[in-house]
Amino acid sequence: MTTVIPVIAPTEAVPVDDILRRTTLFRRLSPDDRRRLAAVAAVRGFEKGEYLFSEGDGSDPLYTIVAGRVKVFKTTARGTDVILEIFGPGDSVGAVAVYESRPYPASAVALEPVTCLLIPRQAFFAMLDSSPSMVRGLLTGLTHRLVELTNRLAELSTGRIDTRLARFLLRLADTTGRQTPEGIFIPLALTRQELADMIGTTIETTIRIMSRWGKQGLVCTDKRGFLITDRSALEAIALS
Repeated sequence: MTTVIPVIAPTEAVPVDDILRRTTLFRRLSPDDRRRLAAVAAVRGFEKGEYLFSEGDGSDPLYTIVAGRVKVFKTTARGTDVILEIFGPGDSVGAVAVYESRPYPASAVALEPVTCLLIPRQAFFAMLDSSPSMVRGLLTGLTHRLVELTNRLAELSTGRIDTRLARFLLRLADTTGRQTPEGIFIPLALTRQELADMIGTTIETTIRIMSRWGKQGLVCTDKRGFLITDRSALEAIALS
């Protein structure tokens, strides 16, 4: 029997203040500071495959994702891409470069149709200069984001390859997955190479594991994403 992966409707529009409140970087700002940021922000859409920015571009503006997924990567001297992170709704992209007023150290491309909130760097810094409370709130947000990234690195750098891949898919399920009658659907179309890059292994190993899990009925894939059909089995692998 063939499992049909469901089509998920696009994310509905969200008020700018709500976007800021849901974002790790901004959620600890005061309501007044969030409203001030919302007043200078703009919303822009990107098509699948469109670049938000390229490595070396000037860091203006600050991007916060409203809907969709963005891949941040660096290209090696051999021409291969190394994925640094995949960001989703509520995440800020390139924030450190904006704060330090230096070029973006990596490229960011839309993995699917993406909507972003853009905050101009000049207006952003003017608010920081005039609002100590905003500075404190952002420092707290940055600290929490650093903790999240450190925990992610620890999860994906230890254990067997199948353990790391299970942890990665479960993290995607928790952050982006939607419950359906067939299982948990992850609306993120990643290639086997991209999966391999995210957990630090080879594409051949990733293909073997995903093929085995497909035959065992743990995870189904198609061009629109992944469907976790047996979460408990995947959790057991993640803990092994």
